[in-house]
Amino acid sequence: MKKVQLTETILRDANQSLMATRLPYGDYEGILADMDKAGYYSVECWGGATFDSCLRYLNEDPWERLRNLRKNLPNTRLQMLLRGQNLLGYKHYHDDVVEKFIELSIKNGIDVIRIFDALNDFRNIETALNATKKYAKERTVASGCISYTQSPVHTVEKYIEMCKELKTMGFDTICLKDMAGTMSPYEAEHLIKGIKDAIGDMTLVLHTHCTTGMAYMTIMKAIESGIDVIDTACSSFSGGTSQPSTETMFYALQQYGIDTGLNEDIINKVDAYFKPIKQKYVDNGQLNPKSLATDAQALVYKVPGGMLSNMIANLTDMKAMDKFEAALAEIPKVRADLGYPPLVTPLSQMVGNQAVTNVLIGERYKNISKEVKNYIKGEYGIAPAPIDPELSKKVLGDDQPVDCRIEDVKRTGEDFAAAREALGDLCRCEEDVMSYICYPDQTLKFLENKKAEAEKISVYTIEEM
Repeated sequence: MKKVQLTETILRDANQSLMATRLPYGDYEGILADMDKAGYYSVECWGGATFDSCLRYLNEDPWERLRNLRKNLPNTRLQMLLRGQNLLGYKHYHDDVVEKFIELSIKNGIDVIRIFDALNDFRNIETALNATKKYAKERTVASGCISYTQSPVHTVEKYIEMCKELKTMGFDTICLKDMAGTMSPYEAEHLIKGIKDAIGDMTLVLHTHCTTGMAYMTIMKAIESGIDVIDTACSSFSGGTSQPSTETMFYALQQYGIDTGLNEDIINKVDAYFKPIKQKYVDNGQLNPKSLATDAQALVYKVPGGMLSNMIANLTDMKAMDKFEAALAEIPKVRADLGYPPLVTPLSQMVGNQAVTNVLIGERYKNISKEVKNYIKGEYGIAPAPIDPELSKKVLGDDQPVDCRIEDVKRTGEDFAAAREALGDLCRCEEDVMSYICYPDQTLKFLENKKAEAEKISVYTIEEM
């Protein structure tokens, strides 16, 4: 019997795409024991924007969240998304920082590390791969990820060569990450058949989004073409900018005689649990109806779900939602100027923010963000195609972009010593040090608040005595 397994994304990408990763641990702790019995290939629950959101918006320690997930999902592979040399941030970190982050991630409970580089510059994922292999436990999986997009320079042949390279590098599985949901059924068929011919029986995963309305058709054609694992979300948090529905795919595949390994009663129970939670966020405005819609124009804009929900949230905060359509239309123009980078974190935020800036100011590139300048300088890797000469000249002058991996010279200890000194007596463990390296301002504020809360509790306790 043919088998296709499912990764459940509700705890990470589904809520990241629909409501900018604002789902607190307390909202779903009560269903974790049931989720552990569902039979998922894995549960994606960490990485991506969860780390930032925990510290910045939810007053949660991301490491504590991970440990709690591990405790309550002992039989399930826990999966994270890692941005290669960017880790969970928007810049390249030193090799020793990348290695330590992965060591701590595995130590605290992660099993599957899905590693990608926004530009598909595989020099930027090699350190993360080596560290995953170094600290691997019995269930550890290093998954090499390709950021899928369409452009004049992204072809089936190019993607097949990328997959061959990932296999040669030593990854355990390969994931095609269609973050904007623009992969068509036709493209899926030709791409996946070509990749499977090239990599043999190596596990191939498809991650896509419903943003454009393509996802269900694309996934079914991908399964016909040999895909092994698909990413889905419980139906209450599916659709729109999120993934296809777990229960719907289970039902469809069951009729085809395809084994998913899922327990039907459990996955329905999981969805029933999240329905009122979704409604709560619809009612309070954190889940914008725009994120639940299908927008075929995303086939033009190539905008991924998380990028879209963040753009909506930011424009709403700035009371500038009237500029939404103009900002969307500006995105493909900025992307072309920058050499057609795939719109995935951190490049999606960089391109999106620059597009919004261009529209709000009313003049293109009057203000260029530091991140976009660094990209043009070559600090994120090699652009897929040449950058617009006028834009490049504006940033570089007569200089040439960097043509090497920024971390070719490994530096040791600098970040750790500086972080420990900055945290002082707020530092409780090496995970705090790592949080500070990734998000210094947010971590400092979070730990100061935690200390103040602890001191308050201590005062109340003494008074009660």
